[in-house]
Amino acid sequence: MPTPAPIAALLESPVLNLGGRVLLTLPFWSSGIAKLLDMVGALAEAAHFGLQPAWATVIATLIVQLGGSAALIAGRLAWLGAGAMGLFTVLATLIAHPFWTVADPVARFHERNIFLEHGGLVGGLILAAILAHRKGRH
Repeated sequence: MPTPAPIAALLESPVLNLGGRVLLTLPFWSSGIAKLLDMVGALAEAAHFGLQPAWATVIATLIVQLGGSAALIAGRLAWLGAGAMGLFTVLATLIAHPFWTVADPVARFHERNIFLEHGGLVGGLILAAILAHRKGRH
């Protein structure tokens, strides 16, 4: 069954396309802005997870979160932005949400959900890179 014309028009809408890219990157650019506004907290977070030197971790994180978001939203080097954010998400999820090590069943359940949600986010970034490539936004 073909896509109904009004739905097809909506899916081709540049406004919906832009809105989707802004929403997909929301966790990254909002976190990057929060880190810029609270560098002491950002450095403490990196140190908490044993990521040393903390300042280098924070700088790399800001580049990925803000630069990757900008690339995907702007549609310029979208594959690179999506790929960097995807890899970052995989690494951050493995470091921050190892649910398999949590003894408390309720806490393990919550950590597992976060882990799986991040997996879904990575899938969305993969699809965004594919769509950007197909639309010629390299």
